Amino acid sequence: MANAGAERSFLPVNIAVLTVSDSRTLADDRSGDTLAERLTAAGHKLVQRAIVTDDKELIVARLKAWIADPSIDAVLATGGTGVTGRDVTPEAFEAVFEKHIPGFGELFRWLSFQKIRTSTIQSRATAGIAGGTYLFALPGSPGACRDAWDDILVHQLDNRTRPCNFVELMPRLQEHTRQG
Repeated sequence: MANAGAERSFLPVNIAVLTVSDSRTLADDRSGDTLAERLTAAGHKLVQRAIVTDDKELIVARLKAWIADPSIDAVLATGGTGVTGRDVTPEAFEAVFEKHIPGFGELFRWLSFQKIRTSTIQSRATAGIAGGTYLFALPGSPGACRDAWDDILVHQLDNRTRPCNFVELMPRLQEHTRQG
């Protein structure tokens, strides 16, 4: 059974939520709200939340600040993953990744295909790791955020998920930086 981890105690993850948008504010950020509500309902901690415009340098700067913050274990970003000229979130994420997690985007698009069919091909959802911090870039719609959280992230950010999950790997994410 894939989720038979009842014998483990739940470990909350400290998560920051980033919305990438030229037009949204905290008052009307439904996608950011969706992520914040879902992650707190699951028992995780929303430690920071921000909105930046569709500007690669601003996104990179926010990511680097959060990667450097030891109180942040994961970043969930929403918006800017499409194919238009202003969509630069994947490029910003690629600029900071130490390791890419290609399976996340692949699985997201496969799951999304079940709902929106071939329109999922327009998504460039991506994930990776930098400085021991998990980084996830999701499309900007509340539905896409729900799908990514409900079908992937709620499980992989739960240390009780078996046979494996992202949380149990957290202590080992920076092994390459340790002097031996």
